[in-house]
Amino acid sequence: MDVLMNSISTTPPLAADLISFIEGLPKAELHLHIEGTLEPELLFALAQRNNVELPYASVEELRAAYAFTDLQSFLDLYYAGAAVLQTEQDFYDMTMAYIARSRADNVRHSEIFFDPQTHTERGIGIDVVFAGIARALREARDRHGFSSAMIMSFLRHLSEEEAFATLEQALPLRAQYRDLWIGIGLDSAERGNPPEKFARVFARCRELGFHLVAHAGEEGPPEYVRDALDVLHVERIDHGVRSEEDPALMKRLAQQRIPLTVCPLSNLKLCVVDDMRKHNLARMLHAGLAVTVNSDDPAYFGGYMNANFLAVAASLRLSRTELVMLARNAFEATFLPAAAKQQLLLELDGYCMAH
Repeated sequence: MDVLMNSISTTPPLAADLISFIEGLPKAELHLHIEGTLEPELLFALAQRNNVELPYASVEELRAAYAFTDLQSFLDLYYAGAAVLQTEQDFYDMTMAYIARSRADNVRHSEIFFDPQTHTERGIGIDVVFAGIARALREARDRHGFSSAMIMSFLRHLSEEEAFATLEQALPLRAQYRDLWIGIGLDSAERGNPPEKFARVFARCRELGFHLVAHAGEEGPPEYVRDALDVLHVERIDHGVRSEEDPALMKRLAQQRIPLTVCPLSNLKLCVVDDMRKHNLARMLHAGLAVTVNSDDPAYFGGYMNANFLAVAASLRLSRTELVMLARNAFEATFLPAAAKQQLLLELDGYCMAH
């Protein structure tokens, strides 16, 4: 949480009643990489379980390695950490740990990214990845009413041919996971990997009826946001903060209410912004964009959903009305069926009336 504290240390503290309001606010999370929830303690436990040798002698030493300065240095650490995930039980344990933290933050629905290529290139079967994550999500749904979905993401630093190969590996599993696997995403390093690189595979996924999303406009230029919309035909933009550099694009995003899944603490940790008080979340919200708050890779960026909401509330001095608008935008941007979406929106309305 050092990043958060440094970013808001000179801002007045939030009132206790506003903190309580944020903590209890019903939320939907739309930008969450399940591999990015691997906390150092669990990472060490899995390494021991699977006899994986780590280049860190302790949990504290690993935490110190989290002092990365850009997306690529983070990704190097992220992929190295993923090496401890080897069995269905590993993926289950990681997902259940995320669910516990999300439920504590009153997340009511989460649409979770997972990166099969990170694991299949290490020799882990794609069926193992699906099975472990899905078992945890189904168990949480049945036991606790935790609503969720899975979005399989392609790694953009790899080739489109490799993305096609991953899709073909996964498609035989579609019937088995139809209740959860609803979308396709695109993540990893933006620089030098424009959206059009994956035009054909996204066209195929669209034909197959998947919802489509893509990371764009984080480190990449606003053109990547436009190309994700016009070339890949995505329904949501993940990040999108650099859209502000293009007034015509901003106008389009506002008019079409295209959701942006913004990740404030991630932006701070990866130096997309150097101070949370400079973040453009509030400006985009006031410009009429459908911006949402999300945690991205919370184990690495120092905070889950409540921490992100508290950070922007403190640094941007957001009102209750603005915070509710952010939560409402997220529920409206989910890929849930209309009835389920309406039920969550009614829950949000009920909470606001009671508080």
